[in-house]
Parts: sequence; structure tokens; C-alpha cells
Amino acid sequence: MRLNPSDRTLQKAANTCQKLLADKKVLVCSKNKLTLTALVLCTPILQSLVGGATTEDEALEIAEECKPDLLITSEDLEKGYGIRLVETIKKRTPDLKALIFLQRETPEVVQEAMEAGADGVMFTSSIGTGNGDFIQALTTTAGGGIYYPMAVREAVSKKPSPAPVIADPLSERELEVIRCIIEGMKNLEIAEALFISAETVKSHVSTAIQKLGVRDRIQAAVFALTYGLVNPHLWNNVWVEPIRFDARIELG
Repeated sequence: MRLNPSDRTLQKAANTCQKLLADKKVLVCSKNKLTLTALVLCTPILQSLVGGATTEDEALEIAEECKPDLLITSEDLEKGYGIRLVETIKKRTPDLKALIFLQRETPEVVQEAMEAGADGVMFTSSIGTGNGDFIQALTTTAGGGIYYPMAVREAVSKKPSPAPVIADPLSERELEVIRCIIEGMKNLEIAEALFISAETVKSHVSTAIQKLGVRDRIQAAVFALTYGLVNPHLWNNVWVEPIRFDARIELG
């Protein structure tokens, strides 16, 4: 059977994701057991799976025992709350990466998930539409980036709150770096996009975190989106074209 170009692109993305997850440990949590099975059997995940759970307590127990590198969870669980799960595990293991699927698409819930420390946020309704790509989300978050697709950015920026007074406002270059972080870029990728050194990027990130009074680069991105410091429509040209993932999975 001959693959068309989009099939080849998807296969290449899946292969890249599989290689990236090869030395990672993945924990999957979902309310729906059929969804859990579908996620577990996803080729890039299967090789790295250390456990699957349907409740918050089960996931925390597995996480304590297996020390996963990546958590994939839905917002709704059989018992418990996915966003609280992300927050709890991230507090225990700050280096863990977390990808969450949200049923509710309100600014409040999106902001809650981001502030909990989610490295990747997707709406379940976006899977298979091209407005949020599961393979790309896996690749980006597992690789140390942030995955907030356009639909998520638009949701959290719909009702921006008045920004707290910042004694030392971010420079234009620091804002550019924050925009790139929101796009899922890592320091080296930001350096290449902005034609500066990786060390300079690191310095800008550190300065921005200090100025905003947040704990890390994720919280800096959340702050910028929440308080309207960046416009989610202004920087599409710095990120790759999303890879469409047409297999629809019902999450919940």
C-alpha cells in the first residue's frame, strides 16, 4: 500500500515521538477505561508505559512507585480531579512533564490547568480536527517544551485580567522569548528563531521569571497569556505547521 504525503508526515512524526519516549516512563490516567486502553495501546506510549489508572489515588500510588517522566491525564477521572492530580504530582516531582485533556473549555478551567503546572493542554473536542494534535503534543511536552495550541491560548486570553503592577516591565526581547516558550520552543530553538545565542535566551528567561515573580518558564507563559501581555494571534510564523492527527479518541 502506498502512503500519501500526509500519511508519511504522520508516520514520521510518530516515529520521532517514539524515539523521544524510548527512555521515558509514561503514566496514563483517564475516567473512561476504553479511552485508557486506546491511549495505552498508542504505539509511541506502549513501549514506555509504567501504569494506567482511572482514579487520582491510583495514579498517585503508581507515580510514587514508578517515578514517571510524563503524565497524560484527562480532566475528569472516575474518582478525583485531573487538574489536581497534575498539581500534586508536579509538586512532588517538578521535572515531570504533564499533558492534560480538558472537557470544559472555559478560560477559568484552562487557567487552572496551566497554573497547576500542565506542560501541555488540549481540548478533547479538538482531537482529530487539526486544532490540537496528540502526537505533536506528546513530542513537544516529552521534549521539554510547552504545548498550548491556538484554541487553548484563545480560551485563556478571552477575558484577560488586569495585570498586576510590574515594577520592571518586560523588554520587547523578553516578550519575544515568552511568545516562543508559549509556542513550545526550547532554548536552542528560540535562539535559532531570534538569531541570538542559547545563553542569551537562558538569561532572558531567567530575567523574565524574576520580573514576573513566578517560579518557572511555564508560569511565565501562563502569566503572559492570563494578563494579556502577549496576543495569541501574533506569532504563528515561528512554529511548525501542526501535523493533523485524524484518529478520534473519546476522552473522559
